[in-house]
Amino acid sequence: MDQTTITHDPVTFDIIQSALEAVADEMFVAQRKASMSAIIYEVLDLSTSILDRNGEIAASGAGIPAFIGVLDKAIKGILNKFPMDTIRPGDVFASNDPYFGGVTHLNDMVLAAPVFHEGRLVAWVANIAHWNDVGGSVPGSMSAEATEIFQEGVRIPALRLFDEGRENSAVFDILYTNTRLPDFLRGDLWAGIAGLRIGERRVLELVDKYGGDTFEAAIADYMDLGERRARAALRALPPGTYDFEEEQDSGDIHKVSLTITGDAFVVDLQDNPRQKGSSNASREGTEIAVQLAFKAFTDPEAPGNGGFFRPLRVVTKPGTLFHVEAPGALGYYSEVEVRLFDMLLRALASYFPGVVPAGNFASICGTVVGGPHPDTGRHYTIVEPQVGGWGAWEGHDGPSGQFSGFHGETFNCPAEVAEARYGLTVDQIALNAAPGGEGQWRGGKGIDVHYRVRADHNFLSAGYTRARLPPWGIEGGLDGSCNYVELRRTDGRTERYAFATNVEVNTGDVIRVVTGVGGGYGDPRKRSKEAIARDIRNGYLTPERAAEVYGYVQD
Repeated sequence: MDQTTITHDPVTFDIIQSALEAVADEMFVAQRKASMSAIIYEVLDLSTSILDRNGEIAASGAGIPAFIGVLDKAIKGILNKFPMDTIRPGDVFASNDPYFGGVTHLNDMVLAAPVFHEGRLVAWVANIAHWNDVGGSVPGSMSAEATEIFQEGVRIPALRLFDEGRENSAVFDILYTNTRLPDFLRGDLWAGIAGLRIGERRVLELVDKYGGDTFEAAIADYMDLGERRARAALRALPPGTYDFEEEQDSGDIHKVSLTITGDAFVVDLQDNPRQKGSSNASREGTEIAVQLAFKAFTDPEAPGNGGFFRPLRVVTKPGTLFHVEAPGALGYYSEVEVRLFDMLLRALASYFPGVVPAGNFASICGTVVGGPHPDTGRHYTIVEPQVGGWGAWEGHDGPSGQFSGFHGETFNCPAEVAEARYGLTVDQIALNAAPGGEGQWRGGKGIDVHYRVRADHNFLSAGYTRARLPPWGIEGGLDGSCNYVELRRTDGRTERYAFATNVEVNTGDVIRVVTGVGGGYGDPRKRSKEAIARDIRNGYLTPERAAEVYGYVQD
């Protein structure tokens, strides 16, 4: 068919929209398969997206939901620095700096490239992935003791990696020099570039086939669909203002005020603690946490594009932990954002019963271990987010061993890969049998994993929340259990941590990772005898605990 005869009909739009989702997925696969680090190719700590010419999300690939929300804000950060008329075909941009569109922390590198068709900018392709080490004061670049971003690694403030197709070797050299893992960083960087090139090629194939006007109209139509879905969901909610506050492990109180109208969903976070340490979030990162909660609550099945979030408004106060000001540190930004995401869902659950399950372990539980490899002597670093227990809801026990909803579609690193690539032995991977989360339907189980260190002068860094205050139960269900890291020394001593920075571990020491059991739902005395007996058989429940909580005594 002659391209000039193609009309802007719904079928053509649907084909283009579905094709963009497929392109974003292909970008994801290409980057995953080419990457050097297990945090990317096994854990899948990355995301990909296609955006319109103004940086609004048009289609997203697999990966972490919170990462997808970074990429539109990163493109806008690039456009704030580089006027649209200075962007050229062949340009590739990089940014990891939260104060220049990087959004998260310095370990997460955003790569982005404009897509031009016949001299006209029609789209952007972008990806983000966690790099194991970008320099800074400690291996792994994540320090709970950092007070300024300067201590956290090399900063790339939205720079051109390629200028009209010409490699900017100075930026590459800076990246390779400011890491303890140059070979891995090099491989992960070029894998990200390969993903962009695949995305650009496929987008241009679509534009060549359907024409630039039709392509852009299809994206605009998809955005409008997202907005219509969001506004329809808002109109179904009772209007009002809903206030909520929640104590954190530190003793700080986080507060939110939600205002729902027929046209807007306003989240006011101004009345919150001042920024401190490395547990802060950028203004844009805070917006991502709110976007995830907003979508989960209003219409989980709607398109997650820029249009869907048009009715959402987020209000923050500069200098608070939800709107860090330079030069504040952001190494553990994720724990701030997951705490916000979790608090918003809990707030909504308190005002709209039955919509949200009981509390879950709700932490990234970032665990960083490294040092000299016992077989090669080369420095290694393992970065592991952890799975845990989710809360129960009416009619269902909570899922066990899942990543938090904030962290999304990722995987744990298999024991075989961990032992082959890192200087550790995996003694145990098991579900956490700790008491907690009992109810008519019980919370899901966390994990109890033991890493045995194989060399001296290794290190452990970690950042866990819900280490003091467990996931909440609802409708009479019991609270779950907490997250923590326990060091078992060879001399019999044990040490327990929620946050730890560069703690020395040596040959034979065991790093025990424990994540929480989710909250329970309903009166425990109403749980079926068959379910209680099954939990005892599976080792999830002791007979003593069954008698105490459920009043159940085995025959």
